[in-house]
Amino acid sequence: MAEPSRPGWRATLGPWLRLLGRRRRRLLAGAGLMALALASALGLLALSGWFITATGLAGIALAAGAALTLDVYVPGGGIRAFALTRTVARYLERLYNHDTVLRLLADLRAGMFAVLADLDAARLARRRASDWLNRLTADIDTLDSLFLRLLAPAAVALAAILALAGFLALWSPAVGGTVAAVLGLAWLWLTLGQARLGLAASRRRVDALERLRGRVIEQLQGLAELEAYGSLAAHRQRLEAVEARLAADHRRLGLAAALGNALAGLATGATWLAALWLAARAWQGGELAGPVMVMMPLAVLALNEALTALPSAFTQAGATQAAAERLNALRAARRPPSSPVTASLPEGPLAVSLERVGLRYPGALTPALDGFDLALAPGERLALYGASGAGKSSVAALLTRQLVPSAGRMRLAGRPLAAIAEADLRRRTACLTQLTELFDDSLAANLRLADPSAEEARLWEVLAVVELAEWADRLPRGLATRVGEGGRRLSGGQARRLSLARLLLRDPGLVILDEPFAGLDRALAERLAGRLDAWLRGRSVLYLVHAPGTADGLLPGVTRRLALDTAAQHALCARTRNLGG
Repeated sequence: MAEPSRPGWRATLGPWLRLLGRRRRRLLAGAGLMALALASALGLLALSGWFITATGLAGIALAAGAALTLDVYVPGGGIRAFALTRTVARYLERLYNHDTVLRLLADLRAGMFAVLADLDAARLARRRASDWLNRLTADIDTLDSLFLRLLAPAAVALAAILALAGFLALWSPAVGGTVAAVLGLAWLWLTLGQARLGLAASRRRVDALERLRGRVIEQLQGLAELEAYGSLAAHRQRLEAVEARLAADHRRLGLAAALGNALAGLATGATWLAALWLAARAWQGGELAGPVMVMMPLAVLALNEALTALPSAFTQAGATQAAAERLNALRAARRPPSSPVTASLPEGPLAVSLERVGLRYPGALTPALDGFDLALAPGERLALYGASGAGKSSVAALLTRQLVPSAGRMRLAGRPLAAIAEADLRRRTACLTQLTELFDDSLAANLRLADPSAEEARLWEVLAVVELAEWADRLPRGLATRVGEGGRRLSGGQARRLSLARLLLRDPGLVILDEPFAGLDRALAERLAGRLDAWLRGRSVLYLVHAPGTADGLLPGVTRRLALDTAAQHALCARTRNLGG
């Protein structure tokens, strides 16, 4: 089967070029500063050559008794002006262009983070967390070369070649034509040729770096398990194999860049020599003055500064293309809404209706849900039971729109779930998942994720409900205490209760509790269940638990139980039992 062809450069870089276009004025100003610095370098070398030659010839003429005058102040002032302008323009160009690139990177990261936040759980599960982090950091950082190292330097170098050729053609069309032909061909190779030469290796380098980062993170996170099972050496060997391939491609790219630098120097030298020879012949024929003859090859030498910046950048152009392709694929993975997202949710408890809902994860052998039906009346409390893998968490992800069903209909308060506005859905639903999500920030900041406007007294109140207030009060920094990445400074039970306290800051109409008291001892769980009962009054509640026996007494106010049957690898509602109410 033939491998699908990759999109061309225009299709790949088009979205990012349009993004650059939003800051067109800043980019043009930066390119202008770059051109000013190069023009000053050209003027400095050309005028210096002309002035030194003119003063030398004037000295010889005066020594021979000839009478002539030479204004040394204007060219001397011009040399000083070019030198000062070159220094200042180079400094401002570096400062201004890097500031522009940092602004562009901020735009890119904010945009791509919004794309990631919009992906459902199924798409996010296709890749590791390190891969998504690589998209937000390394791939976007690679795109900073698009303007600063590829587009602007190449455009300024080409403009300088054409401008210098036209300038020299005013005195000698042969010299101008030679400069345009030789350096124009050199420019083509140093851009398109070098990009082609390093395309495969630079693309592989991007993929290898992603694999290397992922494997290093895996090794650090699973170091204890790797050592316990004696697999550390094998894992290191895989790391070393990736590093070896990465080093080989780095060597190839280095050789290609070195070849480009050598060709840039050779092209500049050959053009300088041709310009000198042609100018000398024109001087012998009386067509050029001596100072102009010297000025021409020296002006050509100044272009070496523009050309030598191209080979290393364009040799790595494949990495920029690969990074753009991966980010384009990420943007394309976002599914557009299937219906207008305009419906709002009423206040009070919310009704839930799932009809013949199906869900299949990418690459899964069997569906997670198949023909699943669920009805939850407003204010009802339903316990959904099932073994691990039965699909309970998938039901929660569907109701919070983290997953999109492959079949069936889903309604919340009588409205199609897909049509409910995002802000309204988040405001009126609350979900406590099995995974405790805590950020490396203070206790207060982690609580205020649920309600940014919550006052400190309210935070102490919900901590008291989950029996964490006394513990937090004994901490030296109180609510300002940081919990560590993922809450690692807390015990498992403390992290679970902190997540439950955060839930109490919300005012939802539908509450989904997935093993709400996991990791807590029975006595503490019973006390918390009693307090939770008061908060749950007037809300629709869906409990997700593994086995009925272990949860007895810990699900306050349950009016109905529902079991998920996985005997045939289907998540089909099989049994109901009324508990009164």
